[in-house]
This record gives sequence, C-alpha cells and structure tokens, in this order.
Amino acid sequence: MNIQFWSVGKPHDTYVQSGVVEFTRRIQNYFSVEWIIIKPVKNAATLSASALKKAEATLLLNELQTEDYLILLDERGQQLTSVVLADFLQQRANAGHKKIIFLIGGAFGADNVILKRANFVWSLSKLVFPHMLVRLILAEQVYRACTILKNEKYHHH
Repeated sequence: MNIQFWSVGKPHDTYVQSGVVEFTRRIQNYFSVEWIIIKPVKNAATLSASALKKAEATLLLNELQTEDYLILLDERGQQLTSVVLADFLQQRANAGHKKIIFLIGGAFGADNVILKRANFVWSLSKLVFPHMLVRLILAEQVYRACTILKNEKYHHH
C-alpha cells in the first residue's frame, strides 16, 4: 500500500522539516510513503475564500485517480484514537487499496466538492492547528499507527 500526504501550500517550514522528514522515514519501514506539496493557486491573494477553495479543488481533482482512497483532514471530520487509526489503516490495506491519500487542504479548508469526493473525513482535533503543525502531527500519528499494528513499543497505552 502506498501512502501519500498531500498538502496545499508552500514547502515545509524549517521548524517542522526535520520532524516531518524523520517520521516519514520511519513510516517507510512499513509502507511506501511520500509527500506531495501542491503549489498555491496563482493570484491566490486576489481571490475570495470561496473562489480559492474552488480553484484548489479543481487542481486536486485533476490529480486524483478514481481508485485513490482519499482521507480529508478537516476539523468537522470524525476523530479517531491512535489505536482506531491503526485498525483503520489495516482495514484499508486488507481491502486492497493501492494508494491512500491524506489531504491537508488550503488555508480556508477544502471545497465541498472535495468533501464529497473524500472517502473519509478525519479531524485530528477540535482545535485548529497551523498547516505546518498538521503535517508534523499527521506524519507522527501515521507512524504511531504503524507501530501499533506491529505491536512495537513506541505507543504506550
């Protein structure tokens, strides 16, 4: 199974770069994994939030394949424990999904068309985090889920 982390925006800020790289490297012991950073829409600053979300949605939909399993990170999504996330990943692998995409939308969130396309909407927290921190938290939580699946010591119950 291939895991992809998609994030709309600029490259990783230096304050999260080393952590994102480290957890991504660790995930590679379990699954193929890569980051796809989707460049912001041209003239983004001149667009309304709604127009920007629609433009980002068009970019994303052009890249998504029908068979891709899309997990949208959104504060309105379902919250999971780390153990449930591990089980969720195992279920996706067992179901034969070749590619799972975790999507961090743009600054104003994801357009409704992306929300409808998503196979699952996941909320890391009821709190709102900066996108750069979400990248780090996401990578760490997926790594944690991998260690839970292998019954390794990283996760403490």
